[in-house]
Amino acid sequence: MNPLEHRHRNAHPDDDGLFTGPSLLRLQAAVDELCWLFNRGYARHSAIKLVGDHHQLVKRQRLAIGRAACSDDSKNARLAKCVELNDIKGQPLLIDGFNLIITLEAAIAGAVLLRCRDHCIRDLASVHGTYHQVGETETAITLIGRTLAEFQPRSVHWLFDKPISNSGRLANLVRRVGEKNDWNWQAELLVNPDRALAASAKVAVTSDSAILDAVDHWLNLSAYLLERHFQHAWLIDLS
Repeated sequence: MNPLEHRHRNAHPDDDGLFTGPSLLRLQAAVDELCWLFNRGYARHSAIKLVGDHHQLVKRQRLAIGRAACSDDSKNARLAKCVELNDIKGQPLLIDGFNLIITLEAAIAGAVLLRCRDHCIRDLASVHGTYHQVGETETAITLIGRTLAEFQPRSVHWLFDKPISNSGRLANLVRRVGEKNDWNWQAELLVNPDRALAASAKVAVTSDSAILDAVDHWLNLSAYLLERHFQHAWLIDLS
């Protein structure tokens, strides 16, 4: 029996209480306040602490509002650089591998996802130096590949964080899926893929806010996939 069949990126056991009902209303208010502070130049860490303390949020809720909020200037700049899938034909893509795959794994497994102010979909998972492949991993990669194949990019180059344990195994799985389907894919391990993504002229596929602020063009692929394939996903609207 494949051990991955019993390993999933499921919701946290406390999430039903943390992200529904009155808790959700508090989070939406907290995101509004956090964006207000960001608009006025407050530092990220101190702003999240101020709002989190005011609303008595636990660590996981503070993580959520921090990922969902951004200043108006950041939101507008990111959206101005976002390209449509119809525009990627013949274009080279550079994929933030862990960022995209983990979000799709979470969607398939029914974990909490966040609709954020900049229209990105973000998860609440954290790698913490080690990545564990789950039962949804190959399904997520295949779905990404089939979707991209419809829009015919010139090439697809996946980047993975070399310091993260098991990143090599994931890169190998991406290569195997690509070869199996005759997709023009590369998968590479880098010590700092974020830097490579930010510096590249290729269209970046990511929802990492720091990368979005640095790149010239990016593709909001996770949002497209959620809209088309996961209408019943646990999507918390913090936009």
